[in-house]
Amino acid sequence: MCPAPIIDNVDRGWVIPIGGAEDKVDDMTILRRFCQLCGGKKANILVVPTASQLDDTGPRYVELFEGMGATSKYTPINEREDCFNEDIIASLKEASGIFITGGNQLRLSTILGGTPVAKLIRSLNAQGTHVAGTSAGAAIVSEHMIAGGESGPTPTEDGVVMAPGLGLTNKVIIDQHFQQRDRIGRLLAALSYNPFVSGLGIDEDTAAFISPQGVLEVVGSGAITVVDPSELTYSSMAKARHHDAITLIGMKLHILGPGSKYDINTRTAIALINSGTS
Repeated sequence: MCPAPIIDNVDRGWVIPIGGAEDKVDDMTILRRFCQLCGGKKANILVVPTASQLDDTGPRYVELFEGMGATSKYTPINEREDCFNEDIIASLKEASGIFITGGNQLRLSTILGGTPVAKLIRSLNAQGTHVAGTSAGAAIVSEHMIAGGESGPTPTEDGVVMAPGLGLTNKVIIDQHFQQRDRIGRLLAALSYNPFVSGLGIDEDTAAFISPQGVLEVVGSGAITVVDPSELTYSSMAKARHHDAITLIGMKLHILGPGSKYDINTRTAIALINSGTS
């Protein structure tokens, strides 16, 4: 699934996967930057809390965005039939930004997948609407979504569960809570299935702000681990038996801290150069 085509040379909206547990109390750097992208005090941000089964998730984000001066509301999409609701579709069309909360990735894929809401989010992003997602909401922005798997440093034959995502980008696969939950093994396992894409392992309170041109900037307090399989020379995945460790030869790995960048089209990493002197 490719991202929806742009129309009349309009810039695509930003795509912002967040590693989860973003700061909601102090500087709120990630949420504030998203709000500013969406128009600041003129922003109209729609919160989609489908992944969460907690009643206060949607209202909490609405309160945060309204505290920044934006207009915000949440839409309770809890069943597939909600994705055909004309009022919900109208709310999406009015939004300058869409924020998908955390929770259970499979709730997102099974409730939204293939519905008018999923198709509309893709087309709106192509028309300039910014889309951010945290935790489960980050995982689903890509074409192929990591839906589950094992923690640990070693990729195994059964170490990851994949599901379809929204397809806002087909250049990356995303995993979240990355360093905190030791998920390098399952990201590598996912890439062994699909070495066409780059892997982004996003730490908590950290986001990849991906521009319309495909350049991401690391924002927040943690790091993003980028795994580039473009020079992969060998994978044992096709020969592996159940629960075997996987051999992967030729992978590139970058660790990018705040301010560093990565071009998902050219697979080029760019370090933040500190202009200050010590």
